[in-house]
Amino acid sequence: MKQVDAAPQLQWLALSLSPNIGASTLNNLREYFDQDLDAVLQAPSYQLMRVRGVGPKIASEIGAIDLDRLAQDLEAWRADGIEILMRGGEHYPQPLKETSDLPLALFTSRIMSPQIWSNAVAIVGTREPSKEARYITLQLAMQLARADRAVVSGLALGIDTAAHTGALSADGVTVAVLGSGIGNIYPEANRSLALRIRDKGALLSETHPHWSANAQRLVSRNRIVSGLCRAVIVVESDADGGAMYTARFAVEQGRPVYTFDLPAGGNQRLIAEGARVLRRDDPLRDLPGNLAPTSSTE
Repeated sequence: MKQVDAAPQLQWLALSLSPNIGASTLNNLREYFDQDLDAVLQAPSYQLMRVRGVGPKIASEIGAIDLDRLAQDLEAWRADGIEILMRGGEHYPQPLKETSDLPLALFTSRIMSPQIWSNAVAIVGTREPSKEARYITLQLAMQLARADRAVVSGLALGIDTAAHTGALSADGVTVAVLGSGIGNIYPEANRSLALRIRDKGALLSETHPHWSANAQRLVSRNRIVSGLCRAVIVVESDADGGAMYTARFAVEQGRPVYTFDLPAGGNQRLIAEGARVLRRDDPLRDLPGNLAPTSSTE
């Protein structure tokens, strides 16, 4: 038996955690039921399936929602140090509020100061970088961190790992956006790195804390990486690499995309499509004024 007087936050979270309900489907549900989430949760399947985007599978998921169980899970997650940021809440990152496909809810290991997001920079790239690209990434992340710019990446092997590591080595702030739940770190090889990031910055995910990563979630998290930041830097990528998703999301979100003139296919495609090229010896000099430090050579 569903309770009908649950707090709106709990209702939002319950719907956002349904595996097949995205932002557009939830908006359709809210419009159809005149913004009444209680009505959504209490509706019979035949009525739910009148809503655009809702079929038997989603209707069944909504019918199976147990708000009492979710309330218990929330208490357990908070006891484990996991906070929930709801869309529209005061701690929800401002840059994401400016995007069209923003997550309904975010799980985080720490609530970050709003100032963190004002000049955050994403650094992404291939899982198998060249030695030069790895060196560029480490130096770039260190320079940004020393200039009090938050470095955001996706915790993947390769460039992402170098970006997080560089920021940490400079005692800076770094945020890892996961394609898994923050209680189920992926990839396993980066578990120790994730713990270091949690202590200095934050782990962030739109996924249920205990869910594992899959291809769809890994691609989806890229829009969060780009959406959190004021600029996206693709250090090195194949033409069909995962970092190219981040670049495409960035363009859709109105974020400038930067890369380096390296021979990798993704780099050359980005340059041909209009990405701004950073010089290897002093990349921060080419970033916009609010992101580049006063002197990038210090």
